[in-house]
Amino acid sequence: MGRGCRIAIATALLGAMPLAAQAQDPFGPGLPSPGITAPMLPPPAAEAESDLSLSASFVGANQPMRSGLNWRIFEDKGETGRPVIVARSNEAAPTLKLPAGSYVATVTYGYASASKRVTLSGQPVSEQLKVAAGALKLSGAIGDQKIAPNQLAFSVFVPAGTNSEGRLVRSGIKAGEIVRLPEGVYHVVSNYGESNAIQRADLKVETGKVTDATLNHRAATVTLKLVAAPGTEAFAGTAFSVLTPGGDTIREAIGAFPSVTLAEGDYVLIARHDGQVYTREFKVESGMDRDIEVLAKAG
Repeated sequence: MGRGCRIAIATALLGAMPLAAQAQDPFGPGLPSPGITAPMLPPPAAEAESDLSLSASFVGANQPMRSGLNWRIFEDKGETGRPVIVARSNEAAPTLKLPAGSYVATVTYGYASASKRVTLSGQPVSEQLKVAAGALKLSGAIGDQKIAPNQLAFSVFVPAGTNSEGRLVRSGIKAGEIVRLPEGVYHVVSNYGESNAIQRADLKVETGKVTDATLNHRAATVTLKLVAAPGTEAFAGTAFSVLTPGGDTIREAIGAFPSVTLAEGDYVLIARHDGQVYTREFKVESGMDRDIEVLAKAG
């Protein structure tokens, strides 16, 4: 007979017992019946935690890095799961409390990074990651004269094959700024002003070192003016166009005396005012900042 049938029969028999029999106390009169309680189980053991102490150093050196580090700790789910960040730190040498398990510790130093798998089992663990990185510090000059930092902007590229500007790493870098990069060779473009004063260089970044490079420009800043006579006051609201001798537009500006930074070379200046057009050819010599006046006269 199945178990369900046996249960049904037992219930039926208990219900058919005489009331007197049901009322009898097998433990004797006046004695309390013991209550039915759950078995006593030990409390669940607390999940073991470990102290994970982290530091980083440059490849080939043991001295810990002291700044510029960002740490992220991922739970290691192998190749089947998506990594989940379980801890972060911006300290140079953090100590983190984590449950037992497998993790991936990752440190970034600017655009460089390193990672390592770590297994925790309740005991303190210390790990030092090795980072293959250095840095660039860029500036510009004309001859022996430094260019003001606010007049410069740099872009850094990773060459790809024959293309020196294969992949842009970062643009808008300021003069004197420290740019942390993985070791390797980079193509740097320096823009002086907002026109065609551009210099380029290939620079090598070495692990643990700052490459301090000055890019030399051959350029000058000229102030454009439309005047009635040499040395007189400039006409306001004049529209200027700076062209190459071949007719390519380099820069356009509006005002009484706008300033334009140009690479060394020959140019044609066109000035438009009150429906009239005036032209002049001029030459830019490196380091020779000066006024370029166009005379407002017939013909």
